Amino acid sequence: MSDLEKIEIENVISTGRTKLVDRRKYEAVRDALLVVLPRQSPGMTEAEAKQALLPHLTEELFPGGDKLGWWLGAVRLDLEAKGIVTRENAKPKRYHQAVQRVGTLLR
Repeated sequence: MSDLEKIEIENVISTGRTKLVDRRKYEAVRDALLVVLPRQSPGMTEAEAKQALLPHLTEELFPGGDKLGWWLGAVRLDLEAKGIVTRENAKPKRYHQAVQRVGTLLR
């Protein structure tokens, strides 16, 4: 896989560390997550988000939802690090889109 097929992602928990991952899978999960994730509280749990994502993803990239849990976590942590997704202080953990700011490229 070439560098053009990879994307560097962050992790809100491990600040300053990045990881190269498959660009197509990352972008597919990111785009779908921004469609299904609410823009306000109470948000969604990780399990709810995973179920909501399945219809938006192709079998080619995620056959039978294979590895979707890992990709959802990686994309969510990256979007949290970028301020696009917010983690609520609740149990179980819930997530929603952060407030859109003027001048950003948030969807």
